[in-house]
Amino acid sequence: MLNQPIIEELKRESSSTKRMLERIPEDKFDWKPHEKSKSLGQLASHVADLPGFLNSILTRDEVDFKKGDYKTSQVKTPEGLMQVFQENLDEVLQTLQNTSDEKMQANFTLRRGDHVIATVPRIAAARSMALSHIIHHRGQLSVYLRLLHIPVPGMYGPSADEI
Repeated sequence: MLNQPIIEELKRESSSTKRMLERIPEDKFDWKPHEKSKSLGQLASHVADLPGFLNSILTRDEVDFKKGDYKTSQVKTPEGLMQVFQENLDEVLQTLQNTSDEKMQANFTLRRGDHVIATVPRIAAARSMALSHIIHHRGQLSVYLRLLHIPVPGMYGPSADEI
């Protein structure tokens, strides 16, 4: 089953993502490391939302950002981050369990109006547009935490703060 490696990786990476999200301090949600950066709260909310985007990849043939096909949450508390992430995670794990190999191999299109960003097999979209995306932004969160002098949890072993 093509969905099994995605399920296993999502479960494994989710525990690391939860450790990162639980360290986001409520009093720093508006903090930005640079004027062009997302705020800590925006970035953390995006990470919490991304399993929901994976669910969209699995359940839709296309997502069009211009049509507002994908909605983001505007979470304001650490508890809210954890709740949104867990709800999205639970939903997508259930969807993955029920997604056939045929559907995993079918194309998914990401677009912004007439501009097609990508049309790829759903399994490739799941890996690159969702799982890698979560990991990428989780890495950004670790830098934000470091700059705020908040101990960074280890992701694939202990961090410098845990040694």
